[in-house]
Amino acid sequence: MEHDITQPITQLPVAVIGAGPIGLSAAVHLLEAGIEPIIFESGEQAGAHLASWGHVRMFSPWSYNIDPAAAALLKQTGWREPEPTAFPTGAELLTQYLQPLAALPAIASRLHTHSRVTHVSRQQHDVLRSSGRDAAPFVLRVSGASGNPAGARDVLVRAVIDASGTYQTPNGIGAHGIPALGEIAAADSIAYGVPDITGKARAQYAGKTVLVVGGGHSAFNALQDLIALADEHPDTRILWGVRGATMDNVIRSPEDDELQERRALEERIQQWLEAGRFEVVTNLAIDAIHHEGGQLVVESGAQYLPAVDRIIATTGFRPDLALLSELRVSLDPATQSPVRLAPLIDPNQHSCGSVPAHGAAELAHAESGLYIVGIKSYGRAPTFLMRTGYQQVTSVVAALVDPESVTPAPVCGAVSKAAAKDTTACEPSCG
Repeated sequence: MEHDITQPITQLPVAVIGAGPIGLSAAVHLLEAGIEPIIFESGEQAGAHLASWGHVRMFSPWSYNIDPAAAALLKQTGWREPEPTAFPTGAELLTQYLQPLAALPAIASRLHTHSRVTHVSRQQHDVLRSSGRDAAPFVLRVSGASGNPAGARDVLVRAVIDASGTYQTPNGIGAHGIPALGEIAAADSIAYGVPDITGKARAQYAGKTVLVVGGGHSAFNALQDLIALADEHPDTRILWGVRGATMDNVIRSPEDDELQERRALEERIQQWLEAGRFEVVTNLAIDAIHHEGGQLVVESGAQYLPAVDRIIATTGFRPDLALLSELRVSLDPATQSPVRLAPLIDPNQHSCGSVPAHGAAELAHAESGLYIVGIKSYGRAPTFLMRTGYQQVTSVVAALVDPESVTPAPVCGAVSKAAAKDTTACEPSCG
């Protein structure tokens, strides 16, 4: 594994961590630029996280979810691009786009599945050592899918593009930003994200009492599926808990929203809300979860909710930063995104579609050659667009080719009229 110091570091490959849409897009752009990628995917296939929410229909159409450079490569094999204005499910995005892309010889020969990157460092440099740091290759410790150290190997690379996403690290439902008391013990009865309520997970929810926690579009998707299930199984009871004091912001998209599917979902939820199809709990701040008689009782301050069989936590996701602990990562303390990106995506100021274009300048860290891209680059901010990720990797690869090509995005607040008008929808985690 030792790097021959007479060999230019630029002759080493660039590591791409994660083989989702953004990771494979990065690989395509690297190949296009004449840079050798090596792709590590912890799952058994490309898009393993995508498969987890395959039943969810996206708000953004195909035209926003396909990287043009990847599409051009696919078309050389006779691939037919899906209808640009149609809205794919996660499964359709996987089978009609990502899997064909992963199967291309140029990608497949560089893709390593069942390969989890557990640590990233610099060769013979821990995080404290500065001398010669930028000239040292990165070292990736790669194990099997489960992270078992047995059989692990070290791989040297010139740069690292971390597109590993956040889906594997959901936020807990505790009021303090940490799991509620009893939450971990109740894990078998809690689903994080949007489970396949009307499909594979039907038996877990039909005729049961279910609490949905969260006020974003992921919660709306779960509630929509529970209503469909309750129409077939009238004894299904649906509780909906939100942190806010009111339910006045269900319809939050403009009437002329470019993506009417999002607006239509909001309107359906509002109608069901007015019809009393949900039992609503406001000011929900979960302190503890108790087991009582085979069910779960949620404690929120002095309030105890009715006992439920299942909880669906649609409270977002956070980045797993443990694998980067030996690198000099420059993160905003609140959003956990790169410091120069943070003011552009702050959810207190921006919503989906109002984030200005950005790239390598905003994604750079004190560790030269490290880039976190895709939804992981947004940290805890729920405003990411897949189309944004494609723009990010285009800029990052350009910076690896020519560092002088890097130019920063507008400062916070200097959002162009075009960006402010762009109301494209976020990924299913967006709330």
